[in-house]
Amino acid sequence: MPRAFAVGDDELVEAERLIRDRMAELDLDLLSLAAVSNVFRTATAVRNHMERDVLRRHQLSWSAFTVLFVLRIWGSQESRRLAGEAGISLTGVLDTLERKGFAERRAVPEDRRRVEVILTPAGNKVVEEVMPAFNREEALVTGDLTDDEMATLARLLRKILQTTADLDKR
Repeated sequence: MPRAFAVGDDELVEAERLIRDRMAELDLDLLSLAAVSNVFRTATAVRNHMERDVLRRHQLSWSAFTVLFVLRIWGSQESRRLAGEAGISLTGVLDTLERKGFAERRAVPEDRRRVEVILTPAGNKVVEEVMPAFNREEALVTGDLTDDEMATLARLLRKILQTTADLDKR
């Protein structure tokens, strides 16, 4: 693995130092670069961990589980909205979920060009089976944070998400 993507704190600090040294001639906001890079690294590490240690035994990808989770929480969704909520392209994921019997696509009666996605009883069951193990792993990967640190992290990440959404509306 390249040192820039190493997980240990020392390696991350070293990666940030190398970036600072090797990009010194550019006018960069290095704190923003480090923050966004670490968000990306963290998200990738957590996603890989969850797929390997929780979702694999249910033969689910991160994207497939996200779709099932969104449907479980918010109910049936029009496919365009579901794709936005899940942050993914849906076609391949829905093909897989339908093949496994976890979700169904149905034409919207008022406009047959639109498609609604529905969680099946089997899909609901798999979310209920996966969530306890998934949440135990969430607790493990955040285990070195205090409750206050987790609340602060969640608040700060929501702030970045809102800023990103606002920028995307321009």
